Amino acid sequence: MSDRMIMRPGLLGGFYPERSDERLSTPDRIMANAYGRLQQVFARRPVSKRLFLRRVKREGHQLQDLSNSELAEMRVALAEDLQLNGLGRQNTAEAFALVREVSGRVLGMRHFDVQLVGGLIMLQGQIAEMATGEGKTLTATLTAAVMALSGVPVHVVTVNDFLASRDADWMQPLFAFLGLSVGVILEDMDVDERRAAYACDITYCTNKQLAFDYLKDRLILEAETRPLHMALEGLLHDRARREEVMMRGLCFAIVDEADSVLVDEARTPLIIAQKGDASEMETIYRQAINTARTLQTPRDFTMSERDFRIDFTDLGKAQLRRSTQQLGGVWATETHREELGRQALSALWLYKRDKHYLVQDESIQIVDEYTGRVMADRSWERGLHQMIEVKEGVDISMRQETLIRISYQKFFRRYIRLSGMTGTAQEVAGELSSVYRLRTRRVPTNKRSRRWDKGEYCYATSDYKWQAVLREVVRKHKKGRPILIGTQSVEASEHLSGLLTQQGLHHRVLNARQNEAESEIIAQAGLTGRITVATNMAGRGTDISLDDTTRAAGGLHVIATGRHDAARIDRQLYGRAARQGDPGSHITFVSLQDDLLRVFYGSKLKPLIALTSWGRGWVPGFIARPSVNLAQWTSEKRNSRIRQNLLKADDSLDELLAFSGRGE
Repeated sequence: MSDRMIMRPGLLGGFYPERSDERLSTPDRIMANAYGRLQQVFARRPVSKRLFLRRVKREGHQLQDLSNSELAEMRVALAEDLQLNGLGRQNTAEAFALVREVSGRVLGMRHFDVQLVGGLIMLQGQIAEMATGEGKTLTATLTAAVMALSGVPVHVVTVNDFLASRDADWMQPLFAFLGLSVGVILEDMDVDERRAAYACDITYCTNKQLAFDYLKDRLILEAETRPLHMALEGLLHDRARREEVMMRGLCFAIVDEADSVLVDEARTPLIIAQKGDASEMETIYRQAINTARTLQTPRDFTMSERDFRIDFTDLGKAQLRRSTQQLGGVWATETHREELGRQALSALWLYKRDKHYLVQDESIQIVDEYTGRVMADRSWERGLHQMIEVKEGVDISMRQETLIRISYQKFFRRYIRLSGMTGTAQEVAGELSSVYRLRTRRVPTNKRSRRWDKGEYCYATSDYKWQAVLREVVRKHKKGRPILIGTQSVEASEHLSGLLTQQGLHHRVLNARQNEAESEIIAQAGLTGRITVATNMAGRGTDISLDDTTRAAGGLHVIATGRHDAARIDRQLYGRAARQGDPGSHITFVSLQDDLLRVFYGSKLKPLIALTSWGRGWVPGFIARPSVNLAQWTSEKRNSRIRQNLLKADDSLDELLAFSGRGE
């Protein structure tokens, strides 16, 4: 490790340290993308770090005979060395050895060599790809502790409040022995509690809470964080704004489930808004939905589910004009009229209940398509949310007026140093490199994998596919094996639940509508004979433990009931089986009527469906596999373009706001 210490906050970093925005020219962007694609190839090669491991092992031998008080004295001296001299080869190895020794004594868990490798990768500001079940939570303690000992505030970022709270409580004794304070940010905390948590050496938080707290700080600081400005403000004002902010800046972050946070959730900007008056628009929203219901496809408009786009035909534009000419107001302007029409048609035809949203407590709740969880505090922009409310017959919510916004790409690039860990980063290594300047390194598994891929089977129709899934469940259930079945939507999970009930098979369902006991349900999914139906990503971050009986029966069997629109999401589901050398297997069932294929191919698949809809409706693999792979690859590229366009829009908006003299 040749690099020295990064900039520290405080004396060296000034008040509220963060990295300034970096905007690439077109040639630089092309080079960054090319380098990212090379990284995608090299990310498949595991990293060993043998020399570093030998050094840590040597240092570790010297610690085993020390008492706890002697270890505490060593910790003080080591922290002094790290803060004065930065991170070098020797003191980093000493620090890793100390953390491992303390962890073994306090938590009863001693880091494996592969976890030391993962911790070093993150310490160097990279993404560590560690297979599911390899102990990423414990691995992060190495990086977090060493950085905190060197005087740098650390944010450990994860995907939900449960994981943030669990990990903070779990690892707190280790950090306490090392003289480090630990805070956690939860949704129901007030400003003072948040400020106290961020003042700790290590703060566990979710990406959503972290980013929104940052935006609130930016509103207080009015987008000005230069040290000189803050120092002058302290002289000019009785209570400087610097005393009102919650965070200490963006120094160092470890992003757990980095692909989910940095890629999947980067399609939507984060917005702080204030409620406006919806009464003047309520009539317009209702008019838009009522008018849209009179339009017909393909005569008046064309619809692309693949691109989530509505286009009016010339006849449709004329019909829209005739239908609204008596309404006046915004309907009199062609641009506004067609925009309202498109949003209304999108609400009616593109956004589907129990897939994109739920109707709960007389309100519209958006469902995260990657995690399967409800995003209760999110809403769609530009009147779309209100039009869906009209469509479903619920009360129309207040219109939101944007105060400040930022994308996840832009937010996380502001960290002085950023790192992360995940089980699935290879497929997006190029994007992580080109957008965040993050290199992805693969960590080998601690034990040889015993996961058995039982293959993928394609059927002509959804009915044939569900019949095949039921047959597979019955076969494995008779052997006493626990079964985890992944579905792509709430609707699919409830449909399958109904089929299992008809067969008399006891099971548990976990989706956005039933997620109160998420961690408990997933933790018990490895019990003998247990059948669990879950949206693909539910329970991520929770271990599925097996007993001896289950291991003897063959371990957890994972059934995927379709391909996701990103291959790594499928890998995440498969990774629930056969953790840490346990036995396990996975199998996939798809149909030509699955949304992934239907949206991509449209009516082109109808002849093939008709041709193969006999017997059990099986579609030969040499036809099915290339078709499914192409649809999935295209979907991945489309989502990547959406994220790129959001980043470009962010940069363009910044330029406009800078020209007008406003901040974000």
